[in-house]
Amino acid sequence: MGFTIEASHHEVGSGQHEIDFVYDDALKNDDKVVTFKYVTKTIATQMGLRTTFMPKLIHGAAGTGMHANVSLFRGSENAFNDPDTPMGISDLAKNFIGGLLKHAPAITAISNPLINSYKLLVSGFEALVYINWSGPNRSSLIRIPAGRGLSTRLEFRSPDTACNPYLAFAVILAAGRDGIKRGIDPGKPTDVNVYDLTPKEREDLGIKMLPSNLYEALCALESDRVIRDALGEHVFSNFMRLGKLEWEAYNTYVHSWEIDRYINLF
Repeated sequence: MGFTIEASHHEVGSGQHEIDFVYDDALKNDDKVVTFKYVTKTIATQMGLRTTFMPKLIHGAAGTGMHANVSLFRGSENAFNDPDTPMGISDLAKNFIGGLLKHAPAITAISNPLINSYKLLVSGFEALVYINWSGPNRSSLIRIPAGRGLSTRLEFRSPDTACNPYLAFAVILAAGRDGIKRGIDPGKPTDVNVYDLTPKEREDLGIKMLPSNLYEALCALESDRVIRDALGEHVFSNFMRLGKLEWEAYNTYVHSWEIDRYINLF
């Protein structure tokens, strides 16, 4: 089907697997993500099994993310690579990171579009909630994997498998482009485990958090002109409408957790 799988392995959750595609043009990999999800679910059904890409399926178990690895090319040259810098990445790459960090709250509405997505975006379980960047540090929202040369890239680690990849990849690229256009400095990389820092230490380092629920993410999207413009008015307005309807439905529904917790207590 035209797929080249770079790596695949069992993940930490029961029945959970990671599948890594070889890099390609953004639009081609959008198509592959959608095709992969459809085919996987279809084959599982034929075998009497079920595949789900729900971000957080089981309380206390690892959720399912969709880390996006990004690089830019000028012809055959990787524009993120610069062997003459300490980290081996170019100023253009740093500006791209700066744009992603600046627009990360608004991107979250697109890359993490469900109520359930925010059960994944909590500290721990390798989920990313802090807006920072680093080298190979896996507690960072954006990390720079070890490969250099043609493999030089950044890994944006907060998107989950419920997102529409066409929209998610579009806003990631728009944010990076804004960072390049405006020369946004991402600041110094965070080379410590952010989860081990106290709130005061994170504040001193200027590390903020991603939205904690869908409503906060929609508010961030509504106020971010760059990400809105990347979506276009038609997509933006309908995405906001559907997102607010989802939030309203969730807030007015009485969940089993509430029954279990409160019915005999009050």
